[in-house]
Amino acid sequence: MPSSVLVTGGAGFVGSNLALALKHQFPDLKLVALDNLHRRGSELNLARLASAGIQFVHGDIRSPEDLNNLPETFDLIIECSAEPSAQAGYNGSPEYLIQTNLVGCFHCLELARRTRADFIFVSTSRVYPVEKLKALSLREEETRFVLDDVQPFPGASAAGIGEDFPLDGARSLYGMTKLSGELMVTEYATAYGLRCIINRCGVIAGPWQMGRTDQGVVTYWMAAHYFRRELSYIGFGGRGKQVRDLLHVQDLAGLIADQVSHTDRYAGKLFNCGGGLSGSLSLRELTSLCRRITGNTVPIGECAETRPADVPIYVTDQHRLTEFSRWRPSRTPEDILADTYQWIRENEAVLKHLSPM
Repeated sequence: MPSSVLVTGGAGFVGSNLALALKHQFPDLKLVALDNLHRRGSELNLARLASAGIQFVHGDIRSPEDLNNLPETFDLIIECSAEPSAQAGYNGSPEYLIQTNLVGCFHCLELARRTRADFIFVSTSRVYPVEKLKALSLREEETRFVLDDVQPFPGASAAGIGEDFPLDGARSLYGMTKLSGELMVTEYATAYGLRCIINRCGVIAGPWQMGRTDQGVVTYWMAAHYFRRELSYIGFGGRGKQVRDLLHVQDLAGLIADQVSHTDRYAGKLFNCGGGLSGSLSLRELTSLCRRITGNTVPIGECAETRPADVPIYVTDQHRLTEFSRWRPSRTPEDILADTYQWIRENEAVLKHLSPM
């Protein structure tokens, strides 16, 4: 077990929830959350971190000086900081995206190299190439797209996408930065003898996520129903049949806690982790759940044009992780949405003024 942990992006949705879960499970663990508070709403997590005894440092992984001037050294770095939108860079410069996700990851790895810290990298399913995902064999059912049993690529099946899925091809500017980060982590582990773990996550959702149309869509969808705001099905004919699997952030925290406790066993491993086929939803199905939980119906428009880097279906096949660790998500999509609804309800006064919530 480490005695001190740095969580980058520690005031963000994933980082703050991981830090709080680790502090709850390991009360004696010294935790520092580093964040530049770039994403609106992340400042709401500062009081939660402070009340749990987690030190917050306002800093930026783009700046080596901010990392060099941290108050102490760490046994473990959990790299959660990122510009997380797959649409980032398409309507302007990708500089912030690349400086944060790619250069920032390099700076974190340099800190790990100098201090001999272990390293857990929170990556993404967006590393898989868009055109290959679009070329999967699927069928259209009443409320969703469904993957066929037989697929044209290794690593793909009716159960979803596994780690053996081919990586050649374009994936999105965001996906490129995360795959590049994975490669850097692997090279640093080999070159400098670091113990590193890579987690390729599907859609992570749950309370304290500041949802937007381009990222955090589950929370965004629930908030729109709660506050009675209009929505749109975007892309793939505007019918809302595109599918993603959902992972509750607390289920991810359970996995990270196991990796913190058993770093020797996980070191050098890369795993897909997500909600899996049983934890998947289409937008139409998401709408039905939001209506049932909130009791509200909102108008939903249709935009047939597909956005850059979007895919009709992505489901995580994580059988390799489950066979290795016995970890599997315990919360259903309905659990995720119910928890999110309760959080919005309890924080309505703040969230209703926090665009685009």
